Amino acid sequence: MERQVEVLKQADGGKKKTALAAVNRAGIGQPAETRALCVLLVVQAVVSYRSVPRILGLFGAARVPGLGWVPHFTSVINWTLRLGLGLLNQVGPIDAPWLAIVDHSIDIGTKKALVVLRVKLDALLKRGAAIRLGDCECIGLKISETVNGESVAMDLDEIFRRAGTPKGVVKDCDATLQKGVRLWSERQGEAVHVIDDIGHSMASALRDEFEGTPAYQRFTALTTQGANRLRQTDLAFLLPPKLRSKGRFQSIGNLGKWGGRMLDVLAVKGGAKQGSVLARLRKALPGLLLLKPFILRFASTTRLVSQAMEIVKSQGICPATYDQCHRLSEQLPKRSNVKRRLQTWLARHMDIQRQMTALPLLASSDIIESLFGNFKHVIERSPQADMNRTALLIPALCGSLDKRTIATALHQASQRDLQMWEEENIPYTVRKKRQAFFKENESQKAGNVQLE
Repeated sequence: MERQVEVLKQADGGKKKTALAAVNRAGIGQPAETRALCVLLVVQAVVSYRSVPRILGLFGAARVPGLGWVPHFTSVINWTLRLGLGLLNQVGPIDAPWLAIVDHSIDIGTKKALVVLRVKLDALLKRGAAIRLGDCECIGLKISETVNGESVAMDLDEIFRRAGTPKGVVKDCDATLQKGVRLWSERQGEAVHVIDDIGHSMASALRDEFEGTPAYQRFTALTTQGANRLRQTDLAFLLPPKLRSKGRFQSIGNLGKWGGRMLDVLAVKGGAKQGSVLARLRKALPGLLLLKPFILRFASTTRLVSQAMEIVKSQGICPATYDQCHRLSEQLPKRSNVKRRLQTWLARHMDIQRQMTALPLLASSDIIESLFGNFKHVIERSPQADMNRTALLIPALCGSLDKRTIATALHQASQRDLQMWEEENIPYTVRKKRQAFFKENESQKAGNVQLE
């Protein structure tokens, strides 16, 4: 495909026919080329399955050479899912040392997906910033309805038997996942380091520090009430950040930043002119200034923690980043639980880094959250949200895809392989249960009742 594009770039007016002939000889219209283009439109251009044939049809109407064949959208679906299955089928051990990033997807229907990514130990250093999905390889995908520590350990054992044993496992603080990784690690002949994601660890520390305090509860109640008063007005641009129902402390720093800024706006001596922005804000957020000592401490704590997390997420944990983060932690209040937890986390993972490698150590599972976010866009297009065979799109969202990679992966997984995988891993879906239910109850319809 790259060769055809290069031919077109080099063509000018007098050589147009010659260039087009060269493009056709290069095989842009061949089935493999079309399949690769369709898959890349879905995975890289984030185009819906039904839109792919329309785009190709548009190119065809514009007489783009070699695009005479427009496949049905169901073919595009099958190629994309076969790509994901093929990538999983060709997983094997590698020579370079690597880390595994493990996480569960959010509940979709009644099922969860356990996803394991492989990241080479030097990926963070080579990237020079936080890793991307192109630096990862999906080596495991297990869909389950019942999840516990033992099931996670069994799934990890099966995945790592094929992919090899990682130098370490990066995970969040989920209790089930934590137990499963611990059980799997204990069964290994040699110790495998377990790395706790800094984002979840610090979110847990912030939750324990603030959530149960009366000041925090008053502050969040005030921001919720203020948001209701401002939402349908011309001051909606000053709305506080929306608090998530789950994992709210993952992004709680945004609320602290907003609170600090609103204090600066409202802390004006004297009265405000009736109808002015200041007067309306004071009415929408009554009592905010009374919480000033708490808000300042809350905003300062979340700011310092966010800075430390940003350093670790983008540069990993190593002596230099340890020193930077430790200096930040010293600025936290003396008796702060967050300070103690951050320093404990830094000391533990600095010790792991020394034992494992001289390279900066990846200590964040944000990349797998990004993967789930990309996958969620596809799931949300379905009228009935459910974890079905579309989960095979997850492996296709990782790594660097090109024509050769796609062709090899499709060769590794036939349509029959796709059907067998679905039968084994997705015994039912919401849609299948719905169809079976109505089919079973057809006899109760008035037209099928036998009258005596």
